[in-house]
Amino acid sequence: MPWKPPTPIEVYQLLPKTNCGKCGEVNCMAFAVRLIGLETKLEDCTPLIEEGRYRENYEKLKGLLLPPVKEVLLRSPKKVVKIGGKYVLYRHELRYHNPTVIAVDVDDSMDVDVIIKRIQMIENFEYEYVGQKLKLDAIAVRSVTNDPKKYAKIVYTVTENSTLPLILCSLNPTVIEAALDVLSPLNYRPLIYAATKDNWREMAEIAKRFDVPLAITAPGDLDMLISLSKTLSEDVGLKELTLDPGCFIGVGGLSYTIKAYSWLRFKATYDLWRYTGYPLIGTPISIWTQISGDPKEVMWWEAVLTTMLISRYADLIIMHSLDGWVLLPQVMWRFQLYTDPRKPVSVPPGLREIGRPDEMSPVLLTSNYALTYSLVLSDAEKAKVNAWLLIIDTEGLAVDVSVAGRKFTGDKVAEVIKSTGIEDKVKHRVLIIPGKAARVAGEIEDMTKWRVLVGPTDSSEIGKWLEKSWTPEKIKELTEG
Repeated sequence: MPWKPPTPIEVYQLLPKTNCGKCGEVNCMAFAVRLIGLETKLEDCTPLIEEGRYRENYEKLKGLLLPPVKEVLLRSPKKVVKIGGKYVLYRHELRYHNPTVIAVDVDDSMDVDVIIKRIQMIENFEYEYVGQKLKLDAIAVRSVTNDPKKYAKIVYTVTENSTLPLILCSLNPTVIEAALDVLSPLNYRPLIYAATKDNWREMAEIAKRFDVPLAITAPGDLDMLISLSKTLSEDVGLKELTLDPGCFIGVGGLSYTIKAYSWLRFKATYDLWRYTGYPLIGTPISIWTQISGDPKEVMWWEAVLTTMLISRYADLIIMHSLDGWVLLPQVMWRFQLYTDPRKPVSVPPGLREIGRPDEMSPVLLTSNYALTYSLVLSDAEKAKVNAWLLIIDTEGLAVDVSVAGRKFTGDKVAEVIKSTGIEDKVKHRVLIIPGKAARVAGEIEDMTKWRVLVGPTDSSEIGKWLEKSWTPEKIKELTEG
């Protein structure tokens, strides 16, 4: 039977039922509904945590809400990433949680200058898409030399130049131990990659001693992978594991890879088989050892395999390529896949600066639908406009839809004007609204006491429209009229 969320009544019965409102909801039942929809955290109910009489109920609720795929935390002093924590096989059943962590490698055979340059590229990779900043998440430090001292030194170099969590990659327990001796005092919690059928005893002992998660790898052998998972979880008592079934291309290789990841996640979420209920690691970096020849061909295969693995349930990806054409599709596809299909993608309401606005710059208005916001911002920047941009909360709906649905209203505009303090930033009281919001222009004027101008229906016309309608003469006429 697949995982099913508890009912609101089941959750409500275990809550304090005092309707105290400390969670931010109007009552405990509302909190229960949001909790099973994974729209809030159990810890937001502070009485459950702080009052001893609710301790037993708190533990029961944690059990009810436990995901079939265990959540594992990786940490650096400045960043925490979560892998796993998945509830469902199909996105429409609920939504996917904890977006796939994308890590790029460095190794101890590289010159220090090369390592630092790669770290800077990893740290600085950023793409703004519909109001969101898409970035990379972690660094995989590989041991190629198999020299514990050299590896430990390189790991320390990485910590000095990066803020990201780490994956320690070596099959040699001595090498891993040397790196953990460096990281332990620095408040890092890396992932150890990896335990195999040959080294699992030593790796398990290290993972327990340093209290860090351990990856299991058995490329091409699912029976061995499950056997190791069972041994390490039951006999050794490790609670934080990750699974790597291996990545392959070529004849039968791609088919195996797709089937292996799909089978592991199916067994975890539908059969609730605990030996598969751990985050999955994808290693498209391994393509570099499977193909020789033109590097661009290898990079292409790495990109294809990464996209496939993100789609097929990989919770952590280790890559080598740093070229934009390889990485950009991955972060964009990850963003799309991990949005909540039940809700439109939105940006926070508020005030944004376009260019260098001053006290006489125009004030534009738009909705908080991410695509609308992104287009308005992009078109205004292309036109080299200096303006203030007010974003109202339309619950993620586009302008025309939000106007029709009464989400784009005069009172909401008045609210954002007040909350952003825009009246202290400009001397005029003129607001430019989208052409598709023309029907509520009068309402906005009544509620805000600002003069409203109806702008273009298409944001690509903002530059031309302002050239004609926001001239010194027009401004004087508008402000003095």
